[in-house]
Amino acid sequence: MYSSCNLLSAPAPWFSSEDSSAASVSGRSSMSQQPKGDNVRPQNYVANRRILTPKSIIARGKVCSASVSAVLTSDSNETANMENAAKNFGLFDLDTGLEPYKDHFQYRMKRYVDQKRLIEKHEGSLDEFSLGYLKFGFNWEEGSIVYREWAPAAQEAEVIGDFNGWNGSGHKMEKNPYGVWTIRIPDVGGNPAIPHNSRVKFRFKHGNGVWVERIPAWIKYATQDPTKFAAPYDGVYWNPPPSERYEFNYSRPPKPEASRIYEAHVGMSSSEPRVNTYREFADFVLPRIRANNYNTVQLMAVMEHSYYASFGYHVTNFFAVSSRSGTPEDLKYLIDKAHSLGLQVLMDVVHSHASNNVTDGLNGFDVGQSSQDSYFHAGDRGYHKLWDSRLFNYANWEVLRFLLSNLRWWLDEFKFDGFRFDGVTSMLYHHHGINTAFTGDYNEYFSETTDVDAVVYLMLANDLIHSVLPNATVIAEDVSGMPGLGRPVSEVGIGFDYRLAMAIPDKWIEYLKNKKDEEWSMAEISWSLTNRRYAEKCIAYAESHDQAIVGDKTIAFFLMDKEMYSGMSCLTVASPVIERGIALHKMIHFITMALGGEGYLNFMGNEFGHPDWIDFPREGNGWSYDKCRRQWDLVDTDHLRFKFMNAFNRAMNLLDENFMFLSSGKQIVSDVNEDKKVIVFERGDLVFVFNFHPENTYEGYKVGCDLPGKYRVALDSDAWEFGGPGRILLRQVGHDVDHFTMPEGIPGVPETNFNNRPNSFKVLSPPRTCVVYYRVEERSSENETSTSFTEAADIDETLRGNVNSAKDEVEQSPEDVLDATILDEE
Repeated sequence: MYSSCNLLSAPAPWFSSEDSSAASVSGRSSMSQQPKGDNVRPQNYVANRRILTPKSIIARGKVCSASVSAVLTSDSNETANMENAAKNFGLFDLDTGLEPYKDHFQYRMKRYVDQKRLIEKHEGSLDEFSLGYLKFGFNWEEGSIVYREWAPAAQEAEVIGDFNGWNGSGHKMEKNPYGVWTIRIPDVGGNPAIPHNSRVKFRFKHGNGVWVERIPAWIKYATQDPTKFAAPYDGVYWNPPPSERYEFNYSRPPKPEASRIYEAHVGMSSSEPRVNTYREFADFVLPRIRANNYNTVQLMAVMEHSYYASFGYHVTNFFAVSSRSGTPEDLKYLIDKAHSLGLQVLMDVVHSHASNNVTDGLNGFDVGQSSQDSYFHAGDRGYHKLWDSRLFNYANWEVLRFLLSNLRWWLDEFKFDGFRFDGVTSMLYHHHGINTAFTGDYNEYFSETTDVDAVVYLMLANDLIHSVLPNATVIAEDVSGMPGLGRPVSEVGIGFDYRLAMAIPDKWIEYLKNKKDEEWSMAEISWSLTNRRYAEKCIAYAESHDQAIVGDKTIAFFLMDKEMYSGMSCLTVASPVIERGIALHKMIHFITMALGGEGYLNFMGNEFGHPDWIDFPREGNGWSYDKCRRQWDLVDTDHLRFKFMNAFNRAMNLLDENFMFLSSGKQIVSDVNEDKKVIVFERGDLVFVFNFHPENTYEGYKVGCDLPGKYRVALDSDAWEFGGPGRILLRQVGHDVDHFTMPEGIPGVPETNFNNRPNSFKVLSPPRTCVVYYRVEERSSENETSTSFTEAADIDETLRGNVNSAKDEVEQSPEDVLDATILDEE
C-alpha cells in the first residue's frame, strides 16, 4: 500500500493572543538535485500537435485502505470545488491513459482536501496559516519584541545575544503544550531591547541535559565574522528603522505570455574575482539581461547557505537572504530595479532538502527526537545519502507552516514573482530518483514509491502561491515527467505552471561528446525536443548550470575547447573549429528554444559562449575566485567573436517578443530529412529551416507552410551581425526578398499536400544555418507591407548597410567581407 497512508490529526489552535499551543502530524520525505535520465517522456505527449495514444497500462497500484479523518465542514467554496475536482478528474479529459490510476488520484486529492480543511478549521485559512513569519521568530508587538520557536524536544530554553551579553539567565522562555517556546522582551526607553542588526541565538537544553546554541529557525538574516576563516554563522535581528528600510517604487510587471528566463547567480556575476553584491548586480547585470530581451530573471542561491560551493542548494537559513551579497534591503533594491525594467524575478527555492549543518542550520534543532517533533524524518528516511542532507517531514503540521510561510515571506516581503522549485523529482518519490531510469510507464509515477505527503505539500504550495499572487510563475525541476505536474490543482494536478525539460541538455551532451556531425540524427533531435506531455508547459534549455561546473563543459567549450582562448579575435581569420563552434552554438540554442517548450532558459554567460568552467573557491584551488566570475569584458570587446553569439541570443529573444511563437499552440514539424540534415517546422505562423549539414548548401529547397502569401527572412543565423559569412544576404542582396507560396494538392486533404502542408515556398539554405521566415501582411495602401523583423529589431544598421555594396564584394571570401566590415567599424 502507499507508505504515506498516515492518519491526519486534528490539532488544537497552537496560538492565542497570549501565545499557546502547537500541533503536529506524522509524515513523509524527499530531497534536491537529482540524477538526470529522462530521455523518454510519459505516453501522452505533444509531437507535431498530435496526441499519441498511451500504451497498454500494467495493473494499477493499490491504495491505502486506512480511513482518513472524518470530513470536516468548511465554508470555503474553493475547497468544495477541489472536492468536486476529485470526482470529475479534469486531468483525465486530457489523458484517458490515467484512468487505471483513478484510485491514486482520488486518494491524494482527498488527502489534499482534508489537509486544507484542517488548516481552515484550526488556522482560519491557508492564507492565514502561511503568515507564520508574523508570529514565529522575532517580531515587534505592542511595545515588546516577541520571540517564538518550535522546539518540542527542548527541556529548557532561553534567548541570548549581544543585547544581554550572551547570558540568557534573565531571558528564559516558556513552553506551551505544543512545543512552542515564547518570550516577550519589553522595549527599553522606547526602543527595542534587541538593537537592529545585532546577533542573537536560541539556546536550549535537550534530553541528555546538554545545552546547545542554535540560529533561530525563522531568522531573517545571518552573518559570519569576515575576519575569521570558516567562522560559524550568527543569527541577526533585522528590523531597520524606517529611514533605512527599502521602500518599493515599482509594481510587479505583467506575467509574460511565455517566460524567457535568464538564470543568474549574483555572487559569481562580477567580472572581478570576488563575490558580487545585490546592488552591483542590479546596476550592472540587470541592464544586460533586459538588453538581451529576456523578460524574467531567475536568481539562484538567495536563501542563506553556509557552503558557498553548494550553488545555494544546501540551505541553512530559509528566511534569510545570503549575506555574502548584501542585506535584505539590498536584495529588495535588486528586485525593484528588475521590476522597473519590466523583468519578472523568480527565486530558486529549495524545499526538497536542507543542509546537514548543525551549528548554523535547521538540522541543529534535531537532537534525536521522533519525526513528529522534528522538521525532518528520523533515521534513513530523513537523510539523503547522495547529497548528505536532511529530508523534510511534509505531513508535520509545523513543517507545513514553516515551508508555506517561507514561500509567503519571499512573495510578500521581497516581491518575488514566483519560484523555481528545486529537486521536485526527489520530493515526488521515496526513492528520490536515485538509480531510477524513468521510461514513461505510468506505474513508475503512481505506486507505493510515490510520496503522497510531498505531493500534497506541493499542491498546497501551488494553491497558496497562485492565490496570493495570481500572476505568479512557478516551475518544477522534475526529471521524471510525472503526469499532471503541470496542470492546475483544480484538475487534480499538482499545480505548476511549467516543468523544466531536463532531458534536452542531456541529449545535446550526448551528441557533442559521442557523435560526429554526419552522425547527428534529425529525427532524434526533433523527437527529443517535442517529446513532452500535451497541455503541460515546459521550459526548454540547451545547457544547465551544472554543465559549467569544473569537471564538465558548456556547449561552447565542447565545440571550441582550447581554441576559445586564441581564436576568437575578429582580426584573424576564424579557424574551422571556431566557425563550426559559433554556427552550432547558435543553432543548438535556437532550435532548443523554438521547438523544445513553451518557455526558454539560459544560464548566465552561456548566451555569449563564456569560456572556462565554474570553480568555486576551495582548498584545491587555493580559495581562488578566478573561475567563479563572469568575464563580461569578453562580450564587450568589439573585436572578439563572443559578441556574435550574444547578438544572436538577443535577436532570437526579440523574435519571440515580436511574434510570440513560444506561446503559440501551433507547433508542426513538417520535414525531417536525414540525408540533407534539415529540419523544417512551424511555430505560430513562423517557418523555421535548420540545415545541420556541415557542407551542403541547398538552393530552391522546398518548405511547407500553412498560410499562403509571401514570406521574408525574419532571422538569419548566417548574417554578418551574428558572425556568419552572410551567404543569404550576398546571394539574395538583402533579407527583404519575397518568397511566394504555391498551393499544394487538394485543400483540406493533407495526404495530397506537400509534407502535409497546404502551401509551400522555396528557400536558400546554407550549411550550419538556421533561417526563420515570417508571412508578410499586406496593408490597405498600395505596395505597403508590414515592417520586417530585422528592421523592427534595429540590428546594427552599419552592418546591414553593407548589403547595398555586396555585389561589388562577392569576389572576396565571406571571411574577408566580415573582417573588412569589422575593421571599418573600428
